[in-house]
Amino acid sequence: MAGHAMNKARMLFTLSCLALLAACNMGAGGNASSGASSGASSGDSVQGELAGARIGAPFTLTDQDGKPARWDDYKGQYRIVYFGYTYCPDVCPVDLQRIMQAFAQFEKAAPQRAAKVQPILISVDPARDTPAVLKTYVAAFHPRLIGLTGKPDQIAKVAKDFVVIYNSEKVAGASDYLVGHSRTPYLFDPDGKPVALVPVDDPGTPDVDEGAPDKVLAFLQKWIK
Repeated sequence: MAGHAMNKARMLFTLSCLALLAACNMGAGGNASSGASSGASSGDSVQGELAGARIGAPFTLTDQDGKPARWDDYKGQYRIVYFGYTYCPDVCPVDLQRIMQAFAQFEKAAPQRAAKVQPILISVDPARDTPAVLKTYVAAFHPRLIGLTGKPDQIAKVAKDFVVIYNSEKVAGASDYLVGHSRTPYLFDPDGKPVALVPVDDPGTPDVDEGAPDKVLAFLQKWIK
């Protein structure tokens, strides 16, 4: 049974990674887990679709205040982890806005449970996302959201450990550029184990809004104990 769950988690995650790499201004693909998270089967009521997947590892990065931030600093807390960047023209800010809107609603409805959650943005554009830039950016979404950055090699290792694909699309002589990246907002449990992918909207299904705040709220209510 455990092997089945692990294989399922790996299969779902691999499919999502293959589908979601896109430049932000072109519209990233949808979250492959959105339907499973909001309309889970009886088997998913105990474990999320990422249960058993090898996602995540200890790290030390720099937070928006310029202080060291370690993965283990958040031990004992649920963690919502979103990989993106502040110069993203559309997808990242929309995803973060909706996730944090839902989180704010969750705080009002279940403050004790919400206190157990740490939302985190990890930048895939460390060259431009300095702590000062991140500090202004994350403050626009929610006071509890923290932003993490680091040296390029640090970010590369974290992305690999968290199974995130990204690619800077720099053009010679141009100061502006996009960063294509997989769109994988994770929920980790208090032990740092992956639970499920937070719902985000899929542009490929214009008649369905998988990432609406009410669906993210339902997701949080389901998984945050």
